[in-house]
Amino acid sequence: MRRSQRKTLALLVFSVALVLRTVSAFAHAVGLSSAEYAARDGSLAMKATFARSEIASLVPSLDANGDGHVTAMEVKSAGSDLERQVLERIVVTGDGAVCPAVLIDAALTDTDGFSLRARYDCPARVATFSVNVALLDDLPPGHRHLARVIGRTSEDVILVKGRSSFTVAACAAGEGAPSSASTSDLVPPRPQGAIAFFVMGIEHILTGYDHLLFLFGLVLVTSRLRDLLLVVTAFTVGHSLTLALAVTSVFAPSTRFIEPMIALSIAYVGIDNLFAPNPAKRWQITLPFGLLHGFGFASALRSVTLHRAEIPVALAAFNIGVEVGQVAVMVVLAAILVVARQRQWLGARRVRILSILIAITGVVWFTVRLIA
Repeated sequence: MRRSQRKTLALLVFSVALVLRTVSAFAHAVGLSSAEYAARDGSLAMKATFARSEIASLVPSLDANGDGHVTAMEVKSAGSDLERQVLERIVVTGDGAVCPAVLIDAALTDTDGFSLRARYDCPARVATFSVNVALLDDLPPGHRHLARVIGRTSEDVILVKGRSSFTVAACAAGEGAPSSASTSDLVPPRPQGAIAFFVMGIEHILTGYDHLLFLFGLVLVTSRLRDLLLVVTAFTVGHSLTLALAVTSVFAPSTRFIEPMIALSIAYVGIDNLFAPNPAKRWQITLPFGLLHGFGFASALRSVTLHRAEIPVALAAFNIGVEVGQVAVMVVLAAILVVARQRQWLGARRVRILSILIAITGVVWFTVRLIA
């Protein structure tokens, strides 16, 4: 087999792998939940919000009819399963004695989230509660649980698999501990919370295969540094704006609309590559598409309930993380493409093949997301 044939075969293998990746690129893992744990006297009250898809994967009975959508009636019917498969995986002990969980309320939120309220009552009055969120072992790797802990003192902790426990000193009745409302509204998140959102932003862009494919399609025909910077800047401006609008609930279209449209933007870029676009003007399409992708980024934050004081820090840190991940990807892709062009591995014919595969992948994703 000649060298040129081997290169073409490698390109075709890559292209097939790109199309086969459609299933895993259907949606982004959210990887984030938030909760408030308030300890007083002999009980610990919990209010938590998870991504709806994650809870549904843990409790199959939530989708009783198997149609892929959870309804309020199905939530009501799955109360005992929620206690057994979710609440009992959050183990609370008071002075060494296990405190059983009691489900108070479960409901769907309007941002594809799932909220739970529960109470853990101990056999006797206790001084200190120990909480182990063993549920993290059942969630995807890298999931972060942002916990606001309220007792004699209040703090924010970030729990992950392997570091899923904390303790809280209970407030005796009448001690006047900080209330849930005042703590939620007035206490700003600690620096570690900002770091968690920053890391989450990086992870979100690195595991967002549709966003990465969109960027690859743009870089594929953009070789000048100036043009590349314009593309990145326009995309950043666009998605930063819509990310802020969505997270602050000013305007947030449904993900059932946004996800198929993101797939269409990929198909558009692949097709546009075939018609010799002017790289100097490519930023003109990345700006509106950046607006679209920003709503996709926002889905990672909107599915959980953030306290009012957390939103500015969470939004800024997450957005910076997305940018760091995006720039890193763009630099690596650009360097690879420069070397490929210098060694004549990426001629016009192969650019066309890759662009066609990008367009086909976008169309496939659009179809899958539209009918799901």
